[in-house]
Amino acid sequence: MDKKLPRRSFLKGAIASAAVVGASMAMDLGAAKEAKAGAKLRALPTTWDETFDVVVIGSGFAGLSAAAEAAKAGAKTVILEKMPIYGGNSIINGGLMAAWDDQMHLRQKLGYGDDSVALHVEDTVKGGDFFPIPELVKVFVEGSPDALNWMINEGGCKVREVLARAGGHSAYRTHICEEYVGRGYVEPLRKIAEKNGMQPLRLESEVTWIWRAADGGPALGVEVKQGRKVSNIRATRALVLAAGGFSRDLKMRTEHYPFLTEKFVSTNQKGATGEIIRFSQNIGADTLQMNFIQLYPYAEPGSGILDEPALYPFNGPGAGVLYVTKAGKRFISELARRDEVSFAQLNLGPDVKATYSIFSLEMLEKIGTDKGRLQGFVDKKRIVVSDTIGGIADQLGIDKAALEETVKKNNEMLKNKKDPEFNKPITPQMLPLEKGPFYGIPQWPSIHHTMGGLRINAKAQVIDVFGEIIPKLYAAGEITGGIHGSNRLGSNATSDAIVFGRVAGRNAATEKA
Repeated sequence: MDKKLPRRSFLKGAIASAAVVGASMAMDLGAAKEAKAGAKLRALPTTWDETFDVVVIGSGFAGLSAAAEAAKAGAKTVILEKMPIYGGNSIINGGLMAAWDDQMHLRQKLGYGDDSVALHVEDTVKGGDFFPIPELVKVFVEGSPDALNWMINEGGCKVREVLARAGGHSAYRTHICEEYVGRGYVEPLRKIAEKNGMQPLRLESEVTWIWRAADGGPALGVEVKQGRKVSNIRATRALVLAAGGFSRDLKMRTEHYPFLTEKFVSTNQKGATGEIIRFSQNIGADTLQMNFIQLYPYAEPGSGILDEPALYPFNGPGAGVLYVTKAGKRFISELARRDEVSFAQLNLGPDVKATYSIFSLEMLEKIGTDKGRLQGFVDKKRIVVSDTIGGIADQLGIDKAALEETVKKNNEMLKNKKDPEFNKPITPQMLPLEKGPFYGIPQWPSIHHTMGGLRINAKAQVIDVFGEIIPKLYAAGEITGGIHGSNRLGSNATSDAIVFGRVAGRNAATEKA
């Protein structure tokens, strides 16, 4: 290929050449780019094995929400899930959802101050270093209270009477479901989707190609592998992509962010491998911000998993949780963003393998848990407990004198309502570490979320490399980009996936067959 030929011109030429081949051929830009090496376009199926109005790929928050809304609108809808269990990353996430209000009006009930659409949008855009597209942010922020209420009223979702203020958020807006894990939202969404008439969810159904005619027309359907059987499924109204991110694909993530080598573990389930993004690119879809990949700073240090104790450090800053090093010193504001906390940890040096969160029994209700649940993790030695700060230091191998001095300074800081070290905003809800028992949790960064992905508009339609809508193709959730920017504020992903899933499902159902 002539290196002077602009990319846009090359791709347009490839599509035009493909169109000449005929309507019986499928778009495959990957093949078109290698045409000189003898690559051939794939032939479209001459017949379809099955036909649905709407086909959804992925069974997490976004996929279930999309299926629920499409089915409600009267579309014959099916979800295809490649894994043997449904839920993806959503079912193992922390059960946290950011919403600036809710039907219980918890913020007002708890006396936690003001919040609004404008403030939530501002926090999200600023928290992503102004890379988020404000139009998209506004969609999920405005829709988050209704999405939460929808799950409560129609799906039986239960949330705790607590709100957390997490890093990067300037208000207490993070809701916590009763189960303290994403299953608490996934099951209500599944219930709503089934009640609305969704077809039986298909597990172990791996999508291996997206069909789009070579003339650049609408998305047509998918090729699916089930065991040894390969079939083609037609989507007469629309295809909805909700297959998640690519944190588990080493090659893909290091292509975009070389720093994140195999030395980093991931909180993600094994299916987060990004092939649907690649298939979408092969039919002309644009991507953006693929190098923005988030670390979760509070994961279990050995395995990198996101278990319940890994949520307490995230939920806890608004209650007064303290972050310290093995030297017994604070290393950052506890209300800092996830990326800031993660790199502050990594910058402590190659010999540092964990930092720690310290909190007290008094903080449990504000964190959203209870003593019974906590004791279970103490019994498993995931969390340590002591009546004294010195006892916590001894069990975690932290410098005792230094930790005791740090806690003393922290208590004074809260009383004086000023953080001279890291300028953390102090609120009345933050409790000093004065009365035991006290608890300690080790934490360390793990690859968590890919903020980049497919380019969409406010209607959840996928945009191609020329800035034009790909007909009958929608996307929602972590597979999309441009919503969170360089850093996702924790608990925003649940809102984003559910709200945009609903948008995608509603709009997909309105397409003409």
